[in-house]
Amino acid sequence: MKRFLITGGAGFLGSHLCDRLIKDGHDVLCVDNFFTGSKTNIAHLIGHPYFELIRHDVTFPLYVEVDRIFNLACPASPIHYQHDPVQTTKASVHGAINMLGLAKRVKARIFQASTSEVYGDPEMHPQQESYWGRVNPIGPRACYDEGKRCAETLFFDYRRQHNMDIKVVRIFNTYGPRMHPNDGRVVSNFIVQAMRGDDITIYGDGQQTRSFCYVDDMIEGFVRMMDSETGFTGPVNMGNPGEFTMLELAENVLKLVGGKSKLAFHPLPTDDPKQRQPDITLAKEQLGWEPRVALEDGLKETVAYFRKALNV
Repeated sequence: MKRFLITGGAGFLGSHLCDRLIKDGHDVLCVDNFFTGSKTNIAHLIGHPYFELIRHDVTFPLYVEVDRIFNLACPASPIHYQHDPVQTTKASVHGAINMLGLAKRVKARIFQASTSEVYGDPEMHPQQESYWGRVNPIGPRACYDEGKRCAETLFFDYRRQHNMDIKVVRIFNTYGPRMHPNDGRVVSNFIVQAMRGDDITIYGDGQQTRSFCYVDDMIEGFVRMMDSETGFTGPVNMGNPGEFTMLELAENVLKLVGGKSKLAFHPLPTDDPKQRQPDITLAKEQLGWEPRVALEDGLKETVAYFRKALNV
């Protein structure tokens, strides 16, 4: 048994990670300030002898004794991270500094949940870890993009300067049960709009692409990366290399949900990437990891979750 700290542990990915680590027999300390996380995501774990919950903001130091740290705390959808962009940057940068300081003090291995957004609107397709990205440093998405890029810098500087045991994963679009219904992400947007009979919002001409990884596959990748004893630090891409246009995703969702929703086209948001697809060669080679859940199967589970959550 190891004692894990998960920042952002009541969020979408964090709560699934709590479940997995508890199932694997570990002791879990879940930390969240509940800006985007939800107590309902981890309510079933309250009272479990190996689960503990602390309300805390990672922009302030935390003093606990743990063996390993998963740093997942940061709003991850444009609606949420643009609501308070200064706080978003602080969550990434101050949060990284505080968690790295904690890891240094207790000699813990520490995992950084980075993002495909570090690639910005990429010129390389699919994106490899060696690509440095194309990010607008003063645009409306920069609070998230540049915050995560700076966090990666801090992780690797702490490794070089203090010989820290770090793991860095760049997460591509992930979906599944416990997504926030109003987070503005495309999968939850399309499903909720279809269930309510609203128009499906398509930005641009709908030909921009994304790759969608089911949450169970992503959590398996997290665990493999954290457990890797080869000295592999990353950064490593994690996502599903299957590439879909927004129109294809909308068609898939409408087929599963039914109803009479129509497509409504709107202007493309500022700095919205045209293509997003991970090259996961490194994850296959170093971790033996690749996603297994097909988009249609994952969408079925996600639709079933939203039907129950929204009572429709």
